[in-house]
Amino acid sequence: MYAPFEETLRRVITGDDASGQSVVIIDGPPADAAISQGRGGLLEIWTDSLTAALDPKEAGDAGKGKVTLSPPHQSVKVRWFVIEPVPEGTPKAALDAATRAAFAGFGAEHHIIDQSRNSAMHETNTLDVICLLKGDVSLILEGTETRIKPGQVVIQRGTNHAWVAHGGPALLLAVLIDRPLAR
Repeated sequence: MYAPFEETLRRVITGDDASGQSVVIIDGPPADAAISQGRGGLLEIWTDSLTAALDPKEAGDAGKGKVTLSPPHQSVKVRWFVIEPVPEGTPKAALDAATRAAFAGFGAEHHIIDQSRNSAMHETNTLDVICLLKGDVSLILEGTETRIKPGQVVIQRGTNHAWVAHGGPALLLAVLIDRPLAR
């Protein structure tokens, strides 16, 4: 669990019981997490195929498994993620290396294209719907920086980007939808 937001991180997943009645099949914390000390992390809620038939009788926890940055091919991933401010005075080279190591830890080092603007700049083959729940962040793009406040939503369309937290940790909710890039 991620202590600063422990009371917030609750998953309620529905399904059908053996008699076909709709019930809560999971009620609890994130299924799995990849936390980088002092940098934030990914906290898994659910991953599901976009092409397989929906079966509400399936009671398995589709949030469990190895934490990866992107959903599998033709799938959707729902997660919380936490961004923490970069500690003052951290050398850029050390930050670049730590970010690459963190991304490698969840199978995503290859998504880092160019760290010259920000250490965490990365690009994925996903359409992301991201809502800031708590905190204060900026969305860093190659040509601009945009401040985001709680309740605001970003539609991230496969572009090179990074997030920067201001003043303390920030909690975001993301729905990541796999799709091929047109580039």
